[in-house]
Amino acid sequence: MGFTLGTIGGLGGRRDLHPLRPGARRRQRASAATALAEYTGLWGWPVVPGARAVRAVGGRTECSCGAAVCPAPGAHPLDASLEVPAGATLDEAGEAWARVPGAAMLLPTGRCFDVLDVGEAAGHHALVRLERMGLPLGPVALAPHGRMWFFVAPGAAAELPELLYRMGWDDARLDLRGLGEGAHVTAPPSDLGGLGPVRWLRPPTLKDAARPPQARLLLGTLAYVCHRSAS
Repeated sequence: MGFTLGTIGGLGGRRDLHPLRPGARRRQRASAATALAEYTGLWGWPVVPGARAVRAVGGRTECSCGAAVCPAPGAHPLDASLEVPAGATLDEAGEAWARVPGAAMLLPTGRCFDVLDVGEAAGHHALVRLERMGLPLGPVALAPHGRMWFFVAPGAAAELPELLYRMGWDDARLDLRGLGEGAHVTAPPSDLGGLGPVRWLRPPTLKDAARPPQARLLLGTLAYVCHRSAS
């Protein structure tokens, strides 16, 4: 999807949902570059610039991509060709993000990790159970639209139906899905669709960023808790 600095910057009668003073904007840009460099340089994850929610004249919430009708306002990539690759330094990250001011940071799934997406309530219960059981956990994020994201080894999304079948959960109606190749998740602390920032419940570490756990180690507990929450 194409874009211009005008659409990103909120021109054409649009404004940010949370207007910032000039000094705050500079600090936000510096913070975004630092966070971006952490993802690419420390954790070894590529980052894609994403759209953000803007408020048009009249109070309507629209998307900075400029589309008249956007299916995912403030929650999709702007231009995949502007991806910042894994290994980018702080200077490289700052230069890259200066080209897309105000963009959200999106993490492509299906490469370094997949994501198991569950409801917030079920996710919290599952996280407590998994920690008590001492099972290996990777990064876990909480999104403002009431979803929790468990980062697992790549390939989980494609294998999910077979894994659920083997565990006896294939005929259960579970609020659980896998995000793999071709999908993206909003990276903390970026805003998701104007609803607020995504935040880490379990931030990445050097170990689990490079080698997130296999989905099968978490899936039984996640499926059980999702089933209990539904019933």
